[in-house]
Amino acid sequence: MVRRFQTVASESAKAILGETLKFPSGKVAQNRFLKAALTEMLSVFEPTNPKVNGVPTQEIINVYDKWGNGQFGVILTGNVQVSPVHLEAPGNAMIFKEGETPARREAYKQWAKVIKQDGALAVVQLSHGGRQTPITVNSSPFSASDVQLDKEVRFVGFGKPIPLTIEQIKTEVIERFVYAAKYAYETGFDGVQLHGAHGYLLAQFTSPTTNKRTDQYGGSVANRQRIFQSEGTTVEDAVEMCKAYEKIGFDFVELSGGTYEQLAFQHIRDSTRQREAFFLEFAEKIRPVFKNTVVYLTGGFRTVNAMVDAVKSGATQGIGLGRPITAEPDLPKKILQGAVASAVHDALDQNNFAISLLASNTQIEQMGRNSLKEANEDVTFGLSDFSDEETVKRFGKAIEDFIELTKVQASQGVAIPAVITFEGVIV
Repeated sequence: MVRRFQTVASESAKAILGETLKFPSGKVAQNRFLKAALTEMLSVFEPTNPKVNGVPTQEIINVYDKWGNGQFGVILTGNVQVSPVHLEAPGNAMIFKEGETPARREAYKQWAKVIKQDGALAVVQLSHGGRQTPITVNSSPFSASDVQLDKEVRFVGFGKPIPLTIEQIKTEVIERFVYAAKYAYETGFDGVQLHGAHGYLLAQFTSPTTNKRTDQYGGSVANRQRIFQSEGTTVEDAVEMCKAYEKIGFDFVELSGGTYEQLAFQHIRDSTRQREAFFLEFAEKIRPVFKNTVVYLTGGFRTVNAMVDAVKSGATQGIGLGRPITAEPDLPKKILQGAVASAVHDALDQNNFAISLLASNTQIEQMGRNSLKEANEDVTFGLSDFSDEETVKRFGKAIEDFIELTKVQASQGVAIPAVITFEGVIV
């Protein structure tokens, strides 16, 4: 029996969280739940044959076969890269013109199909790594300016970025995003999300920390957001940007935060800890800007009552779920059926984002090992129960082994997906 956060759901919880959300385009989400983007690192990755990279595998289809039966309103993919040489990590899914094949197109069609099985809207999160591309993938990545990321992630650093010229902004950024968005539509997806947070390329243009340009893409807030992105460095910047997105007609904006330099997926203040959502105070300042665009808030929600309170307070309209749904892919369904009132309460260090992220990546890999049919219609089949302390201890040893392997690979300049293969259930 998994351990959960202790709470009792209010009588109105199911009705409130089950309400539909209508977007300006006319699309309708069947409820308030959003499956947030989570990096899968399960797509094809062959360094010697880059044109085949980024094709979604059967493992990805299997993962979303589970989430596609979880009764979400909207399901986001993990970050799908628009450039074959600018990745968040090896194993990212990709859409790029040079790599177009019937196999890639068919894989995306299958991906959209399994997402929509029980009524969810299927949305591709489009991204470009920019300066946050690992040096093992690209030693000279494009960015807004030449500000290098002075940090290592899993013992891998980042190269000195090359500032994009105005012509390259058109050909290497705008045209690639446009091509990928059109491709998503053609393969059956309902929409795309532009990944403008967490320090990736679009955020590199918006942030004055990484954007030192003096042309029409630098300087003022209006210039820095010219390339389109949805998170500002300051609340004031974000307010001005969101006013522009409302005017443009964005269907939704998902509020999140943090970069590689300053991770934000943990509680900084007791006020947010008590209300659960990491970015709730930020959302309360942004939400009034929007009259038509739907707002989703992602990060930190663990109990039904906190979700309902966030909606009732007006801070958000939609509830984004990330790490809790790798432990329980059908969490929204269980909440809406009244079967549970909270997420699984794992025994991992809640203040160590890196460990909890590794755990979620591990559960995603486990989800990918079989289809829902092969799992006897059990979406949690084979998943590690990290609310069990013995399992957490075993996983701790697996992390130690993974760290040693990663150190060796990094020293050799080897680029491989950083996922721990771990047996969730010991028979």
